Amino acid sequence: MAWHAGCTSSRMADRPKVIVSLPNATEAAAVADWVRSDGFEPVQRSTAQAAANETLLPFALLIADVSHRRLLVESRGRNPVTPTILIGNAATASQGDAFGAQTMYLSRPIDRAMLMCFVAMAILDERPVRRSVRKPVASFEAVANGVPSRIVDVSAEGLRLEMSREWRTALPPYFTVRVPVVGVEVTVQRMWTQTPSTKRSSIWYGGALSNNRASIHQTWRAFVDTVPVIGGSESLVNP
Repeated sequence: MAWHAGCTSSRMADRPKVIVSLPNATEAAAVADWVRSDGFEPVQRSTAQAAANETLLPFALLIADVSHRRLLVESRGRNPVTPTILIGNAATASQGDAFGAQTMYLSRPIDRAMLMCFVAMAILDERPVRRSVRKPVASFEAVANGVPSRIVDVSAEGLRLEMSREWRTALPPYFTVRVPVVGVEVTVQRMWTQTPSTKRSSIWYGGALSNNRASIHQTWRAFVDTVPVIGGSESLVNP
């Protein structure tokens, strides 16, 4: 499923296009190199207006500085469901314009591994693997890789976690979730990350159960089958 730097030049047109719009030329060049080395096709633009013009053409992801307001508003207006990674202060970004649930935030200094994890999630995880019923639950306490969190909803294949933004270190691609109320601990593959539109102080992680023993899967499914649903309804809406 992943793209690799070993793709040949004949496949360049098939690589997801990533627009890079950052004010610091050195930083922008480094980000473009990282994106390229992981098999994506960066389009580096030196000004916000040039990047905004680039959004007139199809693209898979925008990486931009939080100060580029005009670019962000124009891009969101033309491409409301195309993901964006904002570099800078998330608190600053949350003031004024709302950039939607498809926006992720990464602070400086930029960590390459974290950035590329965000890029992969934004581009490769647009179509979640879960297709069973999602059950919104009454926010169960959980511990994700030792960090306090809450389970917002569950399905037979996975879950959605809510975590405070005060925890600066994002969850890795694979992490463990312990649910004390049922005494189960599962290994989860991170599939996507979002900022709730109504809770800028929180972040959502969507994950799929991965590499667990059959007995763990059975325990999890039993939990999902019996857990009370908020409002008595279930949903198939993604994510």
